[in-house]
Amino acid sequence: MNQLLRRLVVLQPGEAPALLASFCMLLCMFSSYTILRPVRDALGVTSGLEKIPYLFWGVFVVMLLLQPVYGWLTSRFPRTVFVPWVYGFFATNLVGFYLWFHVQGDHTWIARTYFVWVSVFNLFVVATFWSLMADVFTREQAGRVFGFIWAGASTGGLIGPLIAHELAVPLGAINLLPISAVLLLLSLVFMAQIVRWQRRQRSVAAADAAAPAAAPNSALGGSMWAAFTQVVRSPYLLGIAAFVLLMTWVSTFLYLEQQAFVAKVFTNADRRTSFFALIDFWVQAASLFIQLLLFGRLFKWFGLKAILVSVPILMTAGYAAFALAPTFLVLVVVYAVRRVGDYALTRPCRDALFTVVSREEKYKAKSLIDTFVYRGGDATSGSLYKALSGGFGADASTIGWLGAVISALWAVLALALGRAQERRPSVTAGS
Repeated sequence: MNQLLRRLVVLQPGEAPALLASFCMLLCMFSSYTILRPVRDALGVTSGLEKIPYLFWGVFVVMLLLQPVYGWLTSRFPRTVFVPWVYGFFATNLVGFYLWFHVQGDHTWIARTYFVWVSVFNLFVVATFWSLMADVFTREQAGRVFGFIWAGASTGGLIGPLIAHELAVPLGAINLLPISAVLLLLSLVFMAQIVRWQRRQRSVAAADAAAPAAAPNSALGGSMWAAFTQVVRSPYLLGIAAFVLLMTWVSTFLYLEQQAFVAKVFTNADRRTSFFALIDFWVQAASLFIQLLLFGRLFKWFGLKAILVSVPILMTAGYAAFALAPTFLVLVVVYAVRRVGDYALTRPCRDALFTVVSREEKYKAKSLIDTFVYRGGDATSGSLYKALSGGFGADASTIGWLGAVISALWAVLALALGRAQERRPSVTAGS
């Protein structure tokens, strides 16, 4: 197994167990999510296309309410407690939704609630996982292994949509929820292995005078509101927040355009679920290929800065192409390219940006940016899209040119962040 890993990623002695456990944890967690995502997108159409921008605001408000709760958890409890609590809470919710869908005949408001919930679920479980990764691995390790670990997401992203595509129609989309809950709980088994590995590594390094004194498994302490002050006071974290905000604007315009087209083609929720799952499958297949075979080499050849700016440049060109030829085929291709670039390139680099901040910032500020800021971007861009396409009558071409301008700004910010990350001093894993 080690020989196979060394062909895919540059490994140092002793890293293989943590790498495989991280890969498997993300695989199970992302399989769980990608079973739910096609169901969410299908039910989003069911609840009414005109309501989706309002649902984004619902997600944003829920994020605002939950962020202090998450901050309190991370301040008072070690990660071996709060990470299982977060995952267990969402698994219990899945069982509740499953029962609710079967008890109540009218699914309109359930669909809207579920749409909001899945959007919250996605960001919290992913943000919690990558906070753990930024805590366990150093900046140098992140450049070598984060691309491979993200391949766990793409592998799970193949498994989840495949399950949804094959079972949505014969089994019913709602009956996929318990399967998702089991996979989410399974990911906690691998989390325990990651934590044990880091404990062993710290024991080996205990004699090193440079080793941090604080145990990485202790509670973080601090205020439940600390994430907000951390971001506001740090130009570096503010830059990452702005990067995420622009990224969501680039994504949401394409997402809403796609939803409008799909609503015209498919009238059945199960059929829509199957279609979205098929698209997800091929997006994740392409992402997996890049993560396993290309990301590590690209990072070695070009560095974080070049990879971070590559997707914004691609999206500037993609939006311009859609503006010139605003057809469904071009839309699907551009949106697929954005998602592949996000999973395979942008996310590993974005998570690597947090390897040079303090341990408390890795859990609190990172979670705030990955959840509250992310969904704030969804809400504001969704409202802008609704105002432009509805109130002002902007056509697809106009949306395309606006997206190209936003993508260009995103590229400039990505370049600045890459330079800033290179200048910041390294932070020891677990510190």
